[in-house]
Amino acid sequence: MKLLAPLALVGAASAHTIFVSLEVNGVNHGVGNGVRVPSYNGPIEDVTSNSIACNGPPNPTTPTDKVITVQAGSEVTAIWRYMLNSQGSAPNDVMDSSHKGPTMAYLKKVNNATTDSGVGDGWFKIQEDGFDGTTWGTERVINGQGRHKIKIPECIEPGQYLLRAEMLALHGASNYPGAQFYMECAQLNIVGGTGTKKPSTVSFPGAYSGNDPGVKINIWWPPVTSYKVPGPPVFTC
Repeated sequence: MKLLAPLALVGAASAHTIFVSLEVNGVNHGVGNGVRVPSYNGPIEDVTSNSIACNGPPNPTTPTDKVITVQAGSEVTAIWRYMLNSQGSAPNDVMDSSHKGPTMAYLKKVNNATTDSGVGDGWFKIQEDGFDGTTWGTERVINGQGRHKIKIPECIEPGQYLLRAEMLALHGASNYPGAQFYMECAQLNIVGGTGTKKPSTVSFPGAYSGNDPGVKINIWWPPVTSYKVPGPPVFTC
């Protein structure tokens, strides 16, 4: 059975995903409103590419002039869909179940969320969901109709930020390139933060290496018993 597993993935190789919209206080702001979405749902596989920040070539994103106001300390929900018009009522409307891996979320404070490319330093991780021994973070999003919950830290400075939500699919990650990174950036105006803590930051590209154990890994055999999510530790208040 373990020998057949990689073959079973061939037909699912194009079952990609897009972070299409953001839900705040129970209100979905709509596809592409405040989230820079591409028309194509393909991954980024080169961790040294500028596109690893907020997506980009070969998946050019569409600008949006909307900046979504979010209260520091609140929870937002990134909505993932297989295509921009997918409904999300079934797992395959989100991402193929073979695409196992972690989910992450990062913030970057910027002067103007509508124009900042996201490339470079300033990113800090605020959420990760890896592997608990039985279930991957992506599986929880897929089985939860594409809902990726992210808490905004209450202790950061008020201001404009980019929110980078990410799903990492490891079904073909035994060699590099092979891991599939899916990410888009939402444009936020975070209000009410205390500003009592200043996070240490990382750069995109730069935060990930092709040799990271969480990027280059065979998740099929031998069976994975533990997993280290790539990138920095999660910032907490």
